[in-house]
Amino acid sequence: MSAPHKNTGWLERPSTIKGILTTLYVCCALLLLVEFFIHRHTHFEFEKLFGFYAFYGLGAYLFIVLSAKGLRRLIGRPADYYSRDEEPRE
Repeated sequence: MSAPHKNTGWLERPSTIKGILTTLYVCCALLLLVEFFIHRHTHFEFEKLFGFYAFYGLGAYLFIVLSAKGLRRLIGRPADYYSRDEEPRE
């Protein structure tokens, strides 16, 4: 006899996750390709580089995530911070 089927939500199915990621990748690629066909009015010369805003956004994302990881190490507390050394109440 096989194990009972685990009923998961539609968002947790591997096929749904793969579809969402594929859609995201296609949208990102299309937005990057659109840069060949538009004229941007820029303030600085480096903004005219192909994919500048895509790479700028990626850099900002990485900065935020890596900064948060470092900040967590700096000010983070252990998981049992509030429950350790607790005296029983009378």
